Amino acid sequence: MKTINLENEIVQLRPVQLADIDAITVAANDPRIWPHLSVTLLDRTSVENYVKKAIAEREQGISYMFAVIDKKTGELVGCTSFLDIALTHKRLEIGSTWYTPSVWRTAINTNCKFLLLQYCFEELQLHRVQIKTGHENTRSQQAIERIGAQKEGVLRNHMIKKEGTIRHTVMYSIILGDWPQVKQRFIDQLL
Repeated sequence: MKTINLENEIVQLRPVQLADIDAITVAANDPRIWPHLSVTLLDRTSVENYVKKAIAEREQGISYMFAVIDKKTGELVGCTSFLDIALTHKRLEIGSTWYTPSVWRTAINTNCKFLLLQYCFEELQLHRVQIKTGHENTRSQQAIERIGAQKEGVLRNHMIKKEGTIRHTVMYSIILGDWPQVKQRFIDQLL
């Protein structure tokens, strides 16, 4: 994928880079962020490995991680990614999203999702964008449903979490035919 920079008046999404390691280390340093994610970024070494892996996977076309910048403060407040990129099948996944708690329940996530979905459907001309989350992560499920994604089902015993427990994965999608209605929902209610 070419370099992707997305922004509006609330948020900027740009490719994560090595220069972001210190800012990610600060933004990620809260244990409340990590219970439902596959990584825990509470020390600089973990963040370095995370960023280096993200850059390598971007270069290989496997995934594309964005640094999320709060336009009001100019601070990095989280990361989000394109995953499971299959452009020949016109689909990808939006995921591995985390934010520092100071921006939870703000317009940051809604604006990120809008910019990402708009890019997927209007620039990449994708047919499907999927979003998945763990069965215990009700906060994430509510956020995904609020933007208009359709619940497709639950993949039972889908993953083993970092602490060794089993995770069932709740699958959601937005397809190209849904996009006009989902976009209008963002414009009318969410942005």
